[in-house]
Amino acid sequence: MTPAIKDKIQIRELHYDSEDYRLELDLRDAVLRKPLGMSIYNDNLEVDKHDRHIGAFAGEELVGVLVLTRLSATDVKMRQVAVLEEMQSQGVGTRMVSFAEDVASEAGYTTMVLHARKTAVPFYLKQGYFTVGDEFLEINIPHYTMWKDIK
Repeated sequence: MTPAIKDKIQIRELHYDSEDYRLELDLRDAVLRKPLGMSIYNDNLEVDKHDRHIGAFAGEELVGVLVLTRLSATDVKMRQVAVLEEMQSQGVGTRMVSFAEDVASEAGYTTMVLHARKTAVPFYLKQGYFTVGDEFLEINIPHYTMWKDIK
């Protein structure tokens, strides 16, 4: 990412059922579902109301999102990580993951868990995550369970 773009990226929490949340859904749909011939609007989005939503903005444009879901008193799951294609490999995902780890740690969680698409495993390995178990299919795509101690 060029310094000019990197300096303009702002990471912040988004509020469920806000205009930012609607932008988040559109981004998740475009990056994670449409390429698979699916629509996020067919998912049960009611579960999102209990989650923490994080967005990356370039100016007013939402360019990346991720969702944190409580699994237990100590474990939180990072899911629905999406960055606009033109913003990928520019540090947006790395900054969002770091922000999410800080948010989760401050909330008392000690372990971050995720299901990484096989193609994303190298990205998460660079962030200090470890694979657990064997490859599995989720939405017909190979995935791995990954985790990281964030305490």
